[in-house]
Amino acid sequence: MSSKRKKRVRRQALLTNRVKNKLALLFAIIVLALIGVNVRLAYINKTNGDKYTKRVLAQQDTNSILLPFRRGDILDRNGTILATSEKVYNLVLDAKVLAESAEQYPDRDYVGTTLQALAQCFDLDEAELRSTYNENISSSYIVLLRKLTKDEISEFEALQEDEETGTLIKGVWFEPGYIRRYPYNTLACHVLGYTVTGNNVTGDVGQTGIEQEYNSVLNGTSGRSYKYLNEDLEQSTMVRQPEDGHTVVSTIDATLQEIVEKYIDKFIEDYTDKNVEGPAAKNIGVIMMNPQNGEILAMASDVDFDLNNPHDLVENGYLAQEQADAMTEDELLDARNQMWRNFCISDGYEPGSTVKPLTVAAALELGVVSDSSTFLCDGGQVVVEGQPKIKCSKRAGHGIITLEGALMFSCNDALMQIGAKLGYENYLKYQEIFNFGLKTNIDLPGEANNASTVFNEDTLGVTELATSSFGQGYNTTMIQVASAFSSVINGGYYYQPHVVKKILDADGGTVETINATLVRQTVSEKTSSLVRQYLYHTMYGEADSNGNNATGRNARVAGYAMGGKTGTAQKIPRSDRKYLVSFIGFAPVDNPQVVCYVVVDEPNAASPEAQASSSFAQEIFKNIMTEAMPYLNIYATEEIPADMQDEVDAQKAAEEEAESTEEGSEEETEEELPEGTLVDPNTGETVTMPTEEELAGEDGGDIMGGIESPILPADGEEEGDAGGGDSTAEETGGGTDASQE
Repeated sequence: MSSKRKKRVRRQALLTNRVKNKLALLFAIIVLALIGVNVRLAYINKTNGDKYTKRVLAQQDTNSILLPFRRGDILDRNGTILATSEKVYNLVLDAKVLAESAEQYPDRDYVGTTLQALAQCFDLDEAELRSTYNENISSSYIVLLRKLTKDEISEFEALQEDEETGTLIKGVWFEPGYIRRYPYNTLACHVLGYTVTGNNVTGDVGQTGIEQEYNSVLNGTSGRSYKYLNEDLEQSTMVRQPEDGHTVVSTIDATLQEIVEKYIDKFIEDYTDKNVEGPAAKNIGVIMMNPQNGEILAMASDVDFDLNNPHDLVENGYLAQEQADAMTEDELLDARNQMWRNFCISDGYEPGSTVKPLTVAAALELGVVSDSSTFLCDGGQVVVEGQPKIKCSKRAGHGIITLEGALMFSCNDALMQIGAKLGYENYLKYQEIFNFGLKTNIDLPGEANNASTVFNEDTLGVTELATSSFGQGYNTTMIQVASAFSSVINGGYYYQPHVVKKILDADGGTVETINATLVRQTVSEKTSSLVRQYLYHTMYGEADSNGNNATGRNARVAGYAMGGKTGTAQKIPRSDRKYLVSFIGFAPVDNPQVVCYVVVDEPNAASPEAQASSSFAQEIFKNIMTEAMPYLNIYATEEIPADMQDEVDAQKAAEEEAESTEEGSEEETEEELPEGTLVDPNTGETVTMPTEEELAGEDGGDIMGGIESPILPADGEEEGDAGGGDSTAEETGGGTDASQE
């Protein structure tokens, strides 16, 4: 072989080797790339598999149905359902499927049969249905009816399952959903709140109350049912189940809430137009809470609304029809907002004397007064020369009184002297300690921010210090007063008020327990114990040598050891001489388990002097606590005071008379029944028994009216015991103060 040929062969071999090496390298790169892709796909599948699966299924989807979650219930503290979600269905017509079926099989009357069945089962107009179908023939989603119950759709479902008719019904399905229901209608309406319909993904949206504050907790995550073509081009189904919302267990006690609302309603009934033409009061509010942990047991006002129909101002009694007709949409919206407004947390007012125990507690804590301190009340003080005298509730003066007497007799003069001893700096310090001017952060929307309506170092002057000492000149809310007062009588601990105590999952398991939140210690146990003693005597104390009477006596419940404080605040403008009166009390006195705070704004009274009496609030408080304390297992431990014996005897006599009246009326009813009639004990209907003459005129017949027995032989074959027919025949025949602060 020539040298040239050898060189050419070597060159070709070298070139072949290079190509082989390149191919091997390329193959190796491809293999590594594939390995990398597989690793990446495995990683993506692990971290985002659900996400991309959902995307693919959405692209392949031929029939995707949303599976809505169920919004969680709201329960009272004992498990009573206050808000729940009931399953309902939207009636949906898939006109596209119906049209395709009719086009594929023109000899079968799919359209006529389907529309006729819809008209028959849902009381729809068949002609209108056909028009809707023709106008939306390419649409796959036409909602014909909304929020149907299971019973309302059962007839149509039976037709769909019918072997003959069902095969001709196409393109109709029921979209599941839920509707919010409130079994007790208006009960605790401002605490619970209501919902409005959201979209299919987010679910209902809470408006006001717990529904709004815990909206994300109550709502869950919707699921979906996907129909898609698998790798064999067969239709398969994948279901992503919905996750239901959590259940919220509130601190509200439905029984106590009913008691509170009952006696607010009673007051409204008793005092509307009583002394002057007009409402029983401008506003009424009541809060019951556990002072040991801040749990709200009941909260209500004189305004309520049906949670199942929260927008109708007329049906809810907030406006007369003619008033609503005369209002613009903006005015109606404003009226609804007022109806939904929670007076107990959203409205500020001057609290009056119910905050005097706080002033006294602060002074005791700082040592500027003691249990042995005394004060001279001469009916008021001129705090600044040239300005009018700031008067005491007793214009003639209380005379010489003790520190306890300052609360017992609600002496403004003594409190102004105590305020002066506190001084500006200490007063402002304790204003903040008791959380005035700050939100309590109760877990409800709409709490007022009244920071601008309390005093600061730039606005607190000598007059303001004097009036603030007895609760005038600045604003609070009911929830602020109830929380601060609770800290003074529970040993000195300020707890954040709250209306929810537990979160449960859809299966009833505990997700979260909401424990008491201790914010701060306001006063010592020693101070708290002394104030409790003072407030006990404010209700049960005897008159002193000057003839001063304890102001809280009208709120007493015979046999119970309680404490409390009256309140009267003159409203701005003072020249109008209008008053907000209140009472705050607790029981039992040695270990408080419940605080009840009642506010009556401008009660219906014949005169300004009469309106200034806290007896209006004491009346509501007494009625509530009389019924609530036995329910709370707070027992009567005290002897009945002599001045209450007549009241107790009269109450017993009234109860006995009511019982005898009921018995008498029952007897009277029985006597008044016409001869030959009886009352059916099951239905309550009055039934006229047949007379002998009527029976004689009837055909003889048999007792069973010709109904044969399915277990006995007919025509007398193999006669046996027929079960005592003669016996049945025989049985059938025989059956023939007003103390003003």
